Amino acid sequence: MNTATTYKPTYTLGSDITINRMGYGAMRITGKGIWGPPADKDEAIRVLQRAVELGVDFIDTADSYGPHVSEELIAEALYPYADNLVIATKGGLLRTGPDQWPVNAHPDHLREALEGSLERLKVDSIQLYQLHRIDPNVPFEDSLAFLQKAQEDGLIQHIGLSEVKVAEIQKAQEYVDIVSVQNMYSFDNRKWEAELQFCNDEGIGFIPWYPLGGGNSEALTKLEQFAQKKGVSLHQLALSWLLHYSPNILLIPGTSRVKHLEENIAAAAISLNEEEMELLEKIAGR
Repeated sequence: MNTATTYKPTYTLGSDITINRMGYGAMRITGKGIWGPPADKDEAIRVLQRAVELGVDFIDTADSYGPHVSEELIAEALYPYADNLVIATKGGLLRTGPDQWPVNAHPDHLREALEGSLERLKVDSIQLYQLHRIDPNVPFEDSLAFLQKAQEDGLIQHIGLSEVKVAEIQKAQEYVDIVSVQNMYSFDNRKWEAELQFCNDEGIGFIPWYPLGGGNSEALTKLEQFAQKKGVSLHQLALSWLLHYSPNILLIPGTSRVKHLEENIAAAAISLNEEEMELLEKIAGR
């Protein structure tokens, strides 16, 4: 069989937020080590504005990106926001220097982080607020209770998690409705396969970060050859595969350059038929 495999281009978070599955991750518009301002602020502003021009209506960020820099740039570039634009942010990490990410999901820190994000993004409520990490030094229930109260107070509309196992998602669901999970996942790194499938079954959006680079060099070499034959880049093929693979996957490829952004967005137009998808699974060794 060689029929085109199509995929639904949108996904609905919860029951009320429908977004395009090709979004944008705003981590890379900061400085080296995700620390401080970008080397080219004007280009970072152009990237954000161009993303929206190209139909991106879902932007993912975090208070720790910079820290604060990413959220501030989003507001500078895009506020007042288009009615359909969803900005998701995260809290639960500290920054002590470039590439340093200590975890702190204590309610006191989460409160400070949330209040800061609301101010920097110039909004009264965060449409999707994600717990950046579960804190091993804080009872998970305490972090969840904070998120539950913030949602009840209207400061958060929807709640997501990051780097979590199925059991942790189920635990969180005892407190709040979880609408998204953001775990590392890619063509060559399927560590969180069970979580992806669980989320799909539960109607939870799955947001893969680091969508290429799981370390399977043999698979990537073959994937590169496949991409060359198809006339696309390796990165574009990896993104297209994710869109075709599971209907609940939401992409947030990040970049600090307009040209790279446009290449990423173009991946949404790449079609993969059933035969190609089967071949790609064989390349991945599955």
